[in-house]
Amino acid sequence: MSDVRGSVVPGTFDGRRAIVTGGANGIGAAIVDRLVALGARVCVLDIEQASSAQSTVQVDLSDLSSVSMAANEALTKLGGVDVLVNCAGISDSFDLRDLDLARYQRVLNVNLHSPIILMSECGRAMTQQGYGRIVNVTSVHGLVSEPGCIAYDTSKGGLNSATRVASIDLADGGVLVNAVAPGFVDTRMAIADGVNELESTWFKNIYVENAEIPLRRAAQAHEIARTVAWLASEDNTYLTGQVVTVDGGMAARM
Repeated sequence: MSDVRGSVVPGTFDGRRAIVTGGANGIGAAIVDRLVALGARVCVLDIEQASSAQSTVQVDLSDLSSVSMAANEALTKLGGVDVLVNCAGISDSFDLRDLDLARYQRVLNVNLHSPIILMSECGRAMTQQGYGRIVNVTSVHGLVSEPGCIAYDTSKGGLNSATRVASIDLADGGVLVNAVAPGFVDTRMAIADGVNELESTWFKNIYVENAEIPLRRAAQAHEIARTVAWLASEDNTYLTGQVVTVDGGMAARM
């Protein structure tokens, strides 16, 4: 079957078991849809209930004491794991001079520490079977920064580094580990205080009219999901330890 989101080859993930964090909405939901369409059995870890996955383990990923238990529950539901996609993410903006450790720690727990715990838990299971694919959804904020983003940017830069380390540690177990770094994406994370930044005058002037994004638009979630799905598939046999930037060319500009 096919649609405007690109052709789908049924069976690409037949028999594969995938855990996706943050799969209830946004990029995570698009990833779940893509993997399910390609034949995977998917369990979502999310604080919300996911509608398109076969099962959901509801968990607050900011509570690190619950992450390993949630991972083990998902592994039990699926009978193992072949693919892990760490997509859950939150943002909280404040100036460095107004550092709030509780808010800072919450962002790092969800965006960085939970993915590391899940890579450890799932990586162990993957190496035992000699096969696995892990994809971390990071951000261009792991490469470049904006004012007030100390927590978010630190978490994404850290996840890029954790991706590289994991790719080395898990290589001898047949596990490939990569990251996808989106730029602007049309999801609810683009909405702050009731305002969609993608509809703002500054976004249209700077990124569209002045082509700071050479493709002159934000991405759709399904476009990020297609890259994630390829990295997570058997077609990827040699790419590991990399951060693939999917931002419409934004980071290529000075």
